[in-house]
Amino acid sequence: MNNILAWVILGLIAGAIAKAIYPGYQGGGILATILLGIVGAFVGGTLATFFSTGTLQLTATTFSIPGLFVAVLGALVAIWLWHMINRRAYR
Repeated sequence: MNNILAWVILGLIAGAIAKAIYPGYQGGGILATILLGIVGAFVGGTLATFFSTGTLQLTATTFSIPGLFVAVLGALVAIWLWHMINRRAYR
């Protein structure tokens, strides 16, 4: 139960920071922000593992300052990918 609560808090913080950094309007409420942050933690953790070890593993970041930094970077990548997918869908 503690891990789930930590993921929700990390997701909310990382998603909110990523939405504040990324230019433009992203929409969505608090649930979308939490999900974006959680997805960002997985994307960021996987990319960090890939660049440090050279292997592609689905990993997530920990609830720490470096983990938050990686989660925010991953959330920024997730926002960018979402915009790329949606931009092509509406053209």
